[in-house]
Amino acid sequence: MAVLEVQGVTFSYDNTTPVIENVNLTLQKGELVCLLGVSGGGKTTLFNIISGLHTPQQGRVLLNGEDVTGKTGRISYMLQKDMLLPFRTVVDNVALPLILKGMPKRRAREKASALFEQFGIEGTQKQYPAALSGGMRQRAALLRTYMFSGEAALLDEPFSALDTITKSEMHRWYLDVMDTIKLSTIFITHDIDEAILLSDRIYLLGGKPGTITDEIVIKEPKPRQRAFNLTEAFLQYKREIISKIHTS
Repeated sequence: MAVLEVQGVTFSYDNTTPVIENVNLTLQKGELVCLLGVSGGGKTTLFNIISGLHTPQQGRVLLNGEDVTGKTGRISYMLQKDMLLPFRTVVDNVALPLILKGMPKRRAREKASALFEQFGIEGTQKQYPAALSGGMRQRAALLRTYMFSGEAALLDEPFSALDTITKSEMHRWYLDVMDTIKLSTIFITHDIDEAILLSDRIYLLGGKPGTITDEIVIKEPKPRQRAFNLTEAFLQYKREIISKIHTS
């Protein structure tokens, strides 16, 4: 059974013109799946539906076989910006999902702090977000997302605000930590290279209204070599995606 299934989802804001139509996708346990497409194609709308913020006119969302359509608080959702609260320490930011679920603050801090080393932010617990670099803030935000739900997560362009060097470092770190924690993830990106480097599978979302036009399986085994993006196999995936995006 898939961790997450989107079945026949159609949604419109005005109940007349669909933004997305008959969208189907699956997410298996431990997978990293990318949703790739042009701006305005309905990717964020689809994420809002999966997370329960919007209810589709047709279709449903299943989490471990349970219908969670229109139900918030079941699937974690990390936006483009880290959204760390500036007046809370890093550990209190990370522990916030546990506190909101009713866990005592001290216990929540202890549970969150135990993962700081694994996420590469050990020693920042008592600091405030303003003291952290962009990459460190994103690591903290991803850990907070993991604390919200260890089953499935939605990441909306999590690395788009980082400079090229930091982004490359984050990609390598992200693959390592995801291989360890096995968090099933769907992420949005406009960066084709990023999609190929990180994904197990890539869904192409295109057309008006938006629908899944193709699925591309990245067969390169993990952990992937640092030079994978310089190989002919990588370039072939890129050519295929560019060709399919332009014809969708």
